[in-house]
Formats: sequence, structure tokens, C-alpha cells
Amino acid sequence: MFTRALARRFPVLAIRDFRLLLADRLLAPAAFAFSLVGVSFAVLNVTSGSTRDLSYVLTAQIAPSLIFTLIGGVIADRIAPQLVIVAANIMIALGEGIFGILVLTGHPRLWQMILLEAVTGTGVAIFYPASQALVPRLVPAELLLQASAVSRLAMNAAMMGGAAIAGECVAAFGPGWALSVCGFGMLSTIPLLLSIRVLARERELSSGMLRDLRDGWSEFRSHTWLWVIVAQFAVIMMAWYGAFQVLGPVVAKADLGGAQAWGLIAATESVGLIVGGIVSLRFTPRRPMLFVVLIGGAIALSPLSLAMLWPLPVICLTSFGLGITMEMMMVQWTVALARKIPPEMLARVSAYDGLGSVMAMPVGALVAGPIAAAVGVSATQYGAAALIAVASALALIPRDVRRMRSDRPAAVGLPPTGLPEPGLPASGLPEPGGDDTTTGAGRGHPLSPRPPAEPWPAVATG
Repeated sequence: MFTRALARRFPVLAIRDFRLLLADRLLAPAAFAFSLVGVSFAVLNVTSGSTRDLSYVLTAQIAPSLIFTLIGGVIADRIAPQLVIVAANIMIALGEGIFGILVLTGHPRLWQMILLEAVTGTGVAIFYPASQALVPRLVPAELLLQASAVSRLAMNAAMMGGAAIAGECVAAFGPGWALSVCGFGMLSTIPLLLSIRVLARERELSSGMLRDLRDGWSEFRSHTWLWVIVAQFAVIMMAWYGAFQVLGPVVAKADLGGAQAWGLIAATESVGLIVGGIVSLRFTPRRPMLFVVLIGGAIALSPLSLAMLWPLPVICLTSFGLGITMEMMMVQWTVALARKIPPEMLARVSAYDGLGSVMAMPVGALVAGPIAAAVGVSATQYGAAALIAVASALALIPRDVRRMRSDRPAAVGLPPTGLPEPGLPASGLPEPGGDDTTTGAGRGHPLSPRPPAEPWPAVATG
């Protein structure tokens, strides 16, 4: 009875393959949350709190995205996307699982930690474009916004629970067990993904990977709003990753109470993401790209809250508020990509989105530790907050960003009527000459980051 009522309220839940994907998006983020807490504290414990070594290890996790995100996008446009995600989850399971075993059995060496996080990072890199391309293959166009909001709601709920438990696990048993749980959890998702019945898209293959990459790049750069916001988030993610993700555990260990405090901060952000997902079921800003840019600027509060050493409850409240707005931003971004980008190009364009958003993150991770050692942790975090604010202000200059209007789809959760909104053509897209100045042709539909992107793994714009 309850299941039928839920399916009537959210028609997307009646689709078998979407339910399987939803189960995966409960298990995988919960498992990966153990890595987000476990890696940093494992490195800090092994290296006696060295911020420089922590920078090197976290850089190794991000660096593969510079190569493998694009490769993953091409592959996901050629074969069934869920198979790419299976490969990604296996890599993450191997990287984090072996890391955990090394921590439990002795002190891992720095080169071993760097190598294993590079394996994890490769999995993270190929996951994102495949994830973006999969949901359009599972649900009809009219259920796009609902599918995106519901799946992200599931991921954020799993992330919240995983982060809270991970913090307790690290505090009680140590980071080695947390990393081992991550590895086992990622492997448990494979049967679900292999049960999804989506085949490779039938299309004539191009002359090669380079041709596919050129075609994807041409589509990507043809949308001003797209490459401007991706450039904005390249700066934001560099500053945020170095000042918050790398230096945050250092502040938590020194001044906030250690792993439990860091897990609590991550958990409250996840609660905010859940609330933001619920709000996104009904809320659509009139100017979505302006909304995305402004919320990107608000991310400066993350390093600022640590630099000013706000009380832990205030930091958690800030993370909660940012979680709400970032989730609303992410839903708008993923839906915009799906509606403006031709379906056969979506994985490749998403790969350029993911690459552009995270390409500077290794720089942020690499320099955060040495800069903090030279000028202090708080000064580094103040600088990062300022950099985020400046990049966001510059992103407001293009007219496309400020003037693009929402397509205003039917409210999520209600069965589609098949009728267009007043003032819109039957396609649901603005008439030529309207405020939307993009040039895309065919339209698809996605799922999303990162934080500031996918909640798991926390990378990319959307």
C-alpha cells in the first residue's frame, strides 16, 4: 500500500532500473563517506600531523581527473554507462580497501598512500561523466527533474548517515577500519549496477577518441554560460579543496575536537543537502545560472568559518545552510546541462564540466599544506575565501549568465500533464529570441559532483 502510494506521488519510482540505481546511490555514498573521513586522519596519524604529506596524498586522489575524466566521458558515450560506474567502484574499493588493510597491519609508507589514492582518484574521475549520462537512459524526459531530485536526495541521506558513522568509527576504532568499510561497501554495489538493463547507445562510432573529444569540446565551448561557470568553479574548487578539505581536518584536530567534530561538520552539511533536495522538488529560480553563480560565491563561508575559528555549532549551522543552497544549485545545474546539451554529447560535455571544475584542485591540495606551513592555516583560509569571492564576481559579467531564464517545468512529484507551460512551446524550451541565448540543439536529462559537486565523490560542478 505504502509503496503504491509512493509510486503514485513520485512516478519515477515505478521504473525498475531507476529503483536499482537508487539502491546503488544509497550504498555507494554511504561507503565513500568513510573514505572522506578516514583518509585524512589516517595520513595525519601516520605522518604525525604533517599538512605537507596530507597535501601530497589528497593531490594524488584528484590528479587522475586531469586525464581520466575525459577518457571516461568518451567511453560512457560509447558503452553502457553503468559498466563504467562498475569499473569506477571497483577502483575505489581497491584503493581504499588496500589502504585500510595497510593502516590496520602497520604504518603505510607515503608512496603507498599516494599510489592507492591515485587508484581511487582514477575511479572517481571516470565515475562522473558516466553518472551524468546514465539517468537520461532510465527515465522519460518529463520525469527528469523528479529523477534528479529524488536520486540526489537518496545520495545525500546516505552521505549524512555515512559521515556521522564514519566520524564515530575513526574515533573509536581508527581510520583503518573506516577505509576497509569503504572498500567493502563499494564492492557491494556491483550486483545492483549489473542488474540495470541499459545497453550501449546505437550510433556510428567516430574515427577515434580524439575526434570524439573534439566534438565534445566544440559543444562545450559553444555555450558561454557553461564555460564561464565551469571556469568560476575551477577557482572555487581549488580554493575550497585546499583551505577546507585539506586544512579542515587540521583545524578540527587542533581546535574543534578531532575526527568526531569533522564527521559532525560533514554530517550537518549532508542534512542540509537533504533539505535542499526536498526544496528542489518544488523550487526553480527564475534565473538559474545567476543562482548557481551566487551560491558558488557563498562557498567562501566554508574556509572563512574555519579561519575565524567559529564555535563548532556555528560552523555546523553554516555547513547546514550551505548544504541546502548547494543542493538546490546542483539540481538546477544538472537539469540545465540535460536540457541544453544533445543527449549523445552529454557524457563528453559533462566530462569537460567535471575536468574544468576540478582541474585546479590538485594545485589547491598541493599548495595548501606548504602555504599553511609558511604563513599559517588561518591566513591561508582567509586567502581562499577572498579568491572564491573574486572569481564569483567575475562570473557575473557575461549576459548569458545573468539573463538565462528557467524553463519552468511542471512541478516535481505530480504526474505530467503533457501540456506546455503558458508562454512556452510544446518542447518546454524558450522560443528563439528569448532570454536563453544558448545554441544547443537536442536535449537530454541527467543526474549529478560534487560537492560543490557530486555528494560522492565530492568533485565537479554538477
